[in-house]
Amino acid sequence: MNRVTITFPVENISVEKLLNWAKRYDVFTLLNSNSHSNNQTDNYSNFDVLLAVDPVEIFMYEDLFHALKFISDSNDWYILHLSYDLKNKIETLSSTNPDKINFPEFIIYRPAVVFEIREKKLFVHYIQEKYSPEEINLFIEQIKVQEPDQSTKGTEIRIDQRLSRDEYISEINEIKKHIQRGDIYEMNYCQEFYSEHATIDPFQTYLDLNEISPMPFSVFSKYNEHFLMCASPERYLAKRGQKIISQPIKGTARRDSNPEEDKLIAERLFHDEKERSENVMIVDLVRNDLSRTAKKGSVKVEELFGIKTFVQLHQMISTVTSELAEGNNISDLIRTTFPMGSMTGAPKIRAMEIIEVTEKSKRGLYSGTVGYLSPNGDFDLNVVIRSILYNSEKKYLSFTVGSAITIGAAAEKEYDECLLKAEAMKKVLLKK
Repeated sequence: MNRVTITFPVENISVEKLLNWAKRYDVFTLLNSNSHSNNQTDNYSNFDVLLAVDPVEIFMYEDLFHALKFISDSNDWYILHLSYDLKNKIETLSSTNPDKINFPEFIIYRPAVVFEIREKKLFVHYIQEKYSPEEINLFIEQIKVQEPDQSTKGTEIRIDQRLSRDEYISEINEIKKHIQRGDIYEMNYCQEFYSEHATIDPFQTYLDLNEISPMPFSVFSKYNEHFLMCASPERYLAKRGQKIISQPIKGTARRDSNPEEDKLIAERLFHDEKERSENVMIVDLVRNDLSRTAKKGSVKVEELFGIKTFVQLHQMISTVTSELAEGNNISDLIRTTFPMGSMTGAPKIRAMEIIEVTEKSKRGLYSGTVGYLSPNGDFDLNVVIRSILYNSEKKYLSFTVGSAITIGAAAEKEYDECLLKAEAMKKVLLKK
């Protein structure tokens, strides 16, 4: 299949209009950088917005790594959704916790049409065996005249937690016993917030979430009855030429409306010994993971303890890079780095074993990744955090938050950090 590109002015094209137009498809994905590339929060972003629709090829039931090898050689656009529980295909692990979202373990698809906004232009990459230039021009005209859709109304919902405060604290104390015994040094522990019998408008929910939390790795994805509304600040893995980039996050602090106090909060986060300890442990893990596919001596820490400021939070983000060794591709990279260290712990395998015992629900797509592979072999994959997952058929809604647990962790503070991370999702869902 041959893909060609038509360029359009970007006037009268917005994320909301693209989403409203894309509703006609059962499967599509929107990736939104929220212009973080323009304000230098993200130095590696390649576009402002990417919308992929109308799959002509879907990989779901094949061997994941065979599929990844295939797409790496095909020189075309692909969208990837990889769930956390693919760990069971990489390591000798299992998952028995309940999963009520039931998002597929992985979905990789080749879209017939990709809308890419960058450099104040709209590039439409389409398969010419599927669409004509006239049809693409018609799509653009349809998008321009889209109006907000008020047809789907949500209902008032109740959000419950899998763990009470006391149960959460008890589990943290159990994890710290593992740390004291030397089983692990650090572990990312997560808890699920959920709502049953929930009716929401996923499209409006995403727009509301993105308005209050405009993150560089924002995603809206629809796969039949499965929806992802994601406001992620974290990059799992990217490739630019032969350069590989990973940017783990460990360290979170609330913003303050007073500019002077806000600056002090950011400075305190930078100097916080606990946050630095957590961050450097994961940086070391990422360095080790990347070294398995890197040219000898090419793994570098470009930035350690970088403080990035977003609308609601300050985050401590480090940047680790490498140069990809000849003969390695996206399949090798994911096999040796997934799941990401920031969402597991150190040592990674033992941490994942303890996660399965202490957490009360299956993570699924949460702490997995969504992103794209481009025809030139570059890719960008996020970490699925700060996200709402919704199964419209089961009317089940879920979002999960977590924090890093080390020997110095205070269970009460970790619980409060989880509530802080949950605020944006709760605010959107409860309309408060």
